[in-house]
Amino acid sequence: MEKTGSDFYDDEAVFATYMSHRQRVDTPNDTLEKPAIMDLIGCITGKRILDLGCGDAAIGRELLHHGAASYTGIEGSHRMAIIATKKHDDTTGQIIEQTIENWIYPHAAFDLVIARLSLHYVADLAAIYTQIFHALTPAGLFVFSVEHPVITSCDRGWTSGTVRQDWVVDDYFTTGLRVTHWLGGTVQKYHRTVEDYFHLLKEAGFIIEDLREARPQREHFQNVQTYERRKRIPLFLILAARKPV
Repeated sequence: MEKTGSDFYDDEAVFATYMSHRQRVDTPNDTLEKPAIMDLIGCITGKRILDLGCGDAAIGRELLHHGAASYTGIEGSHRMAIIATKKHDDTTGQIIEQTIENWIYPHAAFDLVIARLSLHYVADLAAIYTQIFHALTPAGLFVFSVEHPVITSCDRGWTSGTVRQDWVVDDYFTTGLRVTHWLGGTVQKYHRTVEDYFHLLKEAGFIIEDLREARPQREHFQNVQTYERRKRIPLFLILAARKPV
């Protein structure tokens, strides 16, 4: 039976596989997604930061080290929240075990909101965009990444547990729920087009500032073959949007 995002990562086998994957060399998260996120975030000195679906919250330690005023991570997975809390035992970072959908967002409490690869698990994204807009200060910045829509559209052509060599883009404009076999489990994700992400932001009141597809940069890779393979297709879509003054 398929699981929602938070429940999926609470599965013992899935969690162990995920954590093992994150320790590998040249992971897509480290070589593609994170550099784009950090570039769009820019200077974080004095910023109050909210991280939605923070996972192990390792980035929170980094942001605090580089001058962030505060860091709050929201994580719905109990297993992930435990790891995140331990990572912040010696920092001022706060980890809250709650889902993105059910957390009560305070008004104008944050200068920066980030969401790294968590929003494609959310069914009602328009409602979450509205809550993020509410939680940001005027001129506050929202930066998020999702699996690229060419990936979420269809997972045919990939055998889970193998190195993916073929990609099928199909049913692209048929948006909504997708059930995907990944990390040894079955999880619910939501497919949206690039246009959907863009217009939902505008409808929530945001001004879109930038869009990235995490184009591979050679300096981020140890292995040249991995670098060449990552040039074949985009894995991530990253958007930066600002709340008007």
